[in-house]
Amino acid sequence: MKNTIPNMFLFLFVLSLQAQEKTVPIFKEGEAQIVAAFSNPKNWIRHDLWVETSFDTDEDGRLDRMHVAVTRPNQTESEGLKLPIVYESSPYYGGTAGNDLGLFWDVKHELGEKEKPRSKVEVIRIGKRPIISNTQIRTWVPRGYVVVHSSSPGTGLSDGSPTVGGRNESLAPKAVIDWLNGRAKGFSSREGTESVTAFWSTGKVGMTGTSYNGTIPLAAATTGVSGLEAIIPIAPNTSYYHYYRSNGLVRSPGGYLGEDIDVLYDYIHSGKEENRAHNNKKIRDTEMANGMDRISGDYNDFWAGRDYLNQMKPMKAALLMSHGFNDWNVMPEHSYRIYKRATEMGIPTQIYYHQNGHGGPPPLKMMNRWFTRYLHGIENDVENDAKAWIVREQDKRTEPTAYKAYPNPAAQQVTLNITAGAPGIGTLTLQDSESKGKESLIDNSSFSATSLAQATTSDHRLLYVSSVLKEDVHISGSSSISIRAASSKPAVNLSVYLVSLPWNKDRRAKITDNIITRGWADLQNHTSLSESAPLKPNTFYKMSFNLQPDDQIIKKGQQIGLLIFSSDSEYTLLPKPGTTLTIDVKETKISIPIVGGENAFKKATNELNN
Repeated sequence: MKNTIPNMFLFLFVLSLQAQEKTVPIFKEGEAQIVAAFSNPKNWIRHDLWVETSFDTDEDGRLDRMHVAVTRPNQTESEGLKLPIVYESSPYYGGTAGNDLGLFWDVKHELGEKEKPRSKVEVIRIGKRPIISNTQIRTWVPRGYVVVHSSSPGTGLSDGSPTVGGRNESLAPKAVIDWLNGRAKGFSSREGTESVTAFWSTGKVGMTGTSYNGTIPLAAATTGVSGLEAIIPIAPNTSYYHYYRSNGLVRSPGGYLGEDIDVLYDYIHSGKEENRAHNNKKIRDTEMANGMDRISGDYNDFWAGRDYLNQMKPMKAALLMSHGFNDWNVMPEHSYRIYKRATEMGIPTQIYYHQNGHGGPPPLKMMNRWFTRYLHGIENDVENDAKAWIVREQDKRTEPTAYKAYPNPAAQQVTLNITAGAPGIGTLTLQDSESKGKESLIDNSSFSATSLAQATTSDHRLLYVSSVLKEDVHISGSSSISIRAASSKPAVNLSVYLVSLPWNKDRRAKITDNIITRGWADLQNHTSLSESAPLKPNTFYKMSFNLQPDDQIIKKGQQIGLLIFSSDSEYTLLPKPGTTLTIDVKETKISIPIVGGENAFKKATNELNN
């Protein structure tokens, strides 16, 4: 009896040591650290499963199942460790149709003219198992997370049909998050009955991804699903209307002239070959064909249903957005409009903008702090960090400058007027225009925007420039143009650029050396985005619209230029040359958000005494 108690203490002491030896995440200065015991890929557990959703979009009589791939530290099995999840979903894991020219619409026709049918190219699925990205796995598993990937509906080994922004693309990741919280069914095979549970999950989920993969976290968040604590969308497409249209105008995303929503559908449709005919008929050839409207370019119920801004009311996940100011594929307004609304809703929100093009995540430190706070629950005060982080023009993307908000709170709209100069160059000034005349250009898409901006004289554009800047001018926010214009035809493309001159022709020049921002519109939509009517030739109409948001410092020695032209060879439909676009000089103004407002612009342009 005397030896029993010491032996019991010894037993408990050994158990205590064993408990202390269990591997757990480590945090330092508010960030999850790489843990050696989590870092050997040979010890990671990888497995596939299928999560049952609440829908049947391929209408085969059974609820669609989403293919899910899990990668987790072996301690989740050997030591009973539960960890939060970093989750990425994509339509691309099963392969794509590639950029076959047969996919795209022919853009060489008159505005409002019915286009000839485009070719259809089907995806050849890659292998028996979709390719799942390893980027998230390498980053987050060593830091104490489980990484989950899933293929979106109708792609890879997932059931259903792609809808490109339809409701099932929101409900699919919701189902996966529900499964991670024990609220949905998981199975070891696509059509089997053997169940799989996420016993290793804490139920705390963060989503991230780039482009379409960045859209899906927002789609999931708009369902209000419990367990989705934080999202980091990178260059997300937040509205398919804003991706394929602009202020009533049919406008392609940069680099993909002639792409539209049905093209993207064909590009990603890598699911079961036997289901494709049904899906094509239901989604592409009926829903999309009836709703996308390449004739008028108007906003309608079809597009409204694919605009996540309209669906944000249930959203509560903490939001860190990332975008490039010179992303002319998924343009910078996509993130700004969501950031603005989330901020108004009181959701913890930050935005990171860099000066480059498509893609580009926030610095790892920012992402780490975000996930550490909202997934691991470590109080690192990230919610009190600056709300906006802007990479300045010459800085590294890992070294953004912190600002109180975006746009810069010190920015004020400055309205600039124009004075006549065509076919040469007019002026851009604070002074009210004394010119009451009209200026015209002749549409000709064979002249690129960059060549028109550099030309000292041209019949195919109107160009107005400020005086040479004596000091830097910091632009932050969305510029807007108010224009009174007439067309010689019932429809006309309207393209507007803000440029920095003189043009830097060095092949190593950054885009910020030349392009400030851009915008496009259909004058037929001068009163409404959802209603258009043919223009009466040579009748003037007034229209106002925003250009893409920006945050850029225009260096002293440069001039700010307003470039107005018609068809944009990189973005718009390309009608035959010859349409005349005329503007009313006195009734055309540009409003630019300048840090320091009118006084800063006056000082930079020596208009103080005018």
